[in-house]
Amino acid sequence: MGERIASRPGLGISLAGFCLLLLGIMPIIANGRPAGSGALVFAFWLSLWQLLFSLPLLIREWRSGERGLFSASLPPSRRTKVLAVTLSTGALFGLSTWIYVLALEKAGSVNTAIAIQAYPLFAAALEAVFLGRRKSLVELGFMLLVLAALYYLATRGTWRAEGLSGWFVLALAVPALWSVAHIIIREALVSTPITPNQVTVSRLVVSVGVLLPLLLAFGDSDMIVGRLFDYPFQFFALAMGLAYYVELIVWFNAVRHIDVSVASSITVPAPALTMVLAALLLGEAVTGAQIIALAVVFLGLFSLLFVGMRPQTA
Repeated sequence: MGERIASRPGLGISLAGFCLLLLGIMPIIANGRPAGSGALVFAFWLSLWQLLFSLPLLIREWRSGERGLFSASLPPSRRTKVLAVTLSTGALFGLSTWIYVLALEKAGSVNTAIAIQAYPLFAAALEAVFLGRRKSLVELGFMLLVLAALYYLATRGTWRAEGLSGWFVLALAVPALWSVAHIIIREALVSTPITPNQVTVSRLVVSVGVLLPLLLAFGDSDMIVGRLFDYPFQFFALAMGLAYYVELIVWFNAVRHIDVSVASSITVPAPALTMVLAALLLGEAVTGAQIIALAVVFLGLFSLLFVGMRPQTA
């Protein structure tokens, strides 16, 4: 059995706070790309840039002897488990990246940023089902409050099902896929010597491998090479790839020390930053429904964080 990583909650909370800033900026980068840049081709290129950014650290780790998955001391059964994690989560991340960019474009930066705040709910549900980490009635009440706010926003403030935004519902698929992948990855990170960057590199290889055939099947194959010398497009793809890569590395290090549901709760204010930047830089209108929904989501998720961090009585 490999030794589990020593938990440092303070460090995990600080790293999750840095993720908050990156998550607030990323929607602006994605929606700031040149008009006519499809979501699928942008997802492919930003994933490719992420992979390239991850290689220097991988080489450094390899030279320093930090082999992780390739360590001779890792039992074959554990190596097989990590490979299975890599393939499954890589496919989930590849699909979620495409949906993320598409939702930002169709539902808007602010709506998608708020939808992603459902992440702690999905993470908490999965932790309860698969890890036995049950939530109290108070926590369940705050979760219902957040769900009500998201439904209010999805119906554009009408509360009527016929006003439900399909693109907003699609945006909710992103935190659902992320939570599944991150729960799986966290267990590998804390129980094997594989490093966060090695996880990132391996899953990006799979993600690119998933997005490429999708682009060939559903997009314009000429975009793959044609976009290579489209410098405005590549500037935004590179910037998004860098921000996403740094956020992933910081995030994976954070969840080595704190639960995914706690880490994701810390990133709750990210949509507020997105809202301000979207209005200033992209000219997106901020609606009353968005402000109300965001305020209620803040209240619900911060309350969940407060209740979850209280000492548990016997």
